[in-house]
Amino acid sequence: MTTENTEKDIMNENPVAENTESTTTETAVEPAESLTPEQKLEEELAQEKDKFLRLFAEFENYKRRTAKERIDLFKTANQEVLQALLPVIDDFDRALIEIKKTDNDVLLQGVALIYDKFTSTLSSKGLEVVAVQAGDAFDADYAEAITQIPSPSPELKGKIVDVIEKGYKLGDKIIRFPKVVVGN
Repeated sequence: MTTENTEKDIMNENPVAENTESTTTETAVEPAESLTPEQKLEEELAQEKDKFLRLFAEFENYKRRTAKERIDLFKTANQEVLQALLPVIDDFDRALIEIKKTDNDVLLQGVALIYDKFTSTLSSKGLEVVAVQAGDAFDADYAEAITQIPSPSPELKGKIVDVIEKGYKLGDKIIRFPKVVVGN
């Protein structure tokens, strides 16, 4: 028995499969036969160009997205370290206030120099103070109200009366909200 005979025997045993194959190939071949070889090649070329352009656009979007993610990561990479140093800045602020009460100008100058160098180093890494002061309108998006007191004057009603603790931001993200007292 040769391979030709085996294929014929299989075809004869399954006449339904033969009919479906012939109808599907005939319908698919008929429109393709009406196209000239140049038209077929142009159609294939157009499909390949479209596929290439889509792939290229997808790659460009990927590059843009990863570059943005990398920039965002670099902006906030030091966030944990800077948050750990915020209590040190608070201690420096309190120390400067107390040293100013004494008459020791040499000590005040030394601590002020260290404080300035420390804060300038942190600001070079992107740390900024959130600008909130007494008399500003209270905005819950930029400050945390720790308490409300009766306002000392009518114009301070609903406004910040006192800033208890400074707030800091890293880039555009607030990493510690300022703690304020609001007048009611």
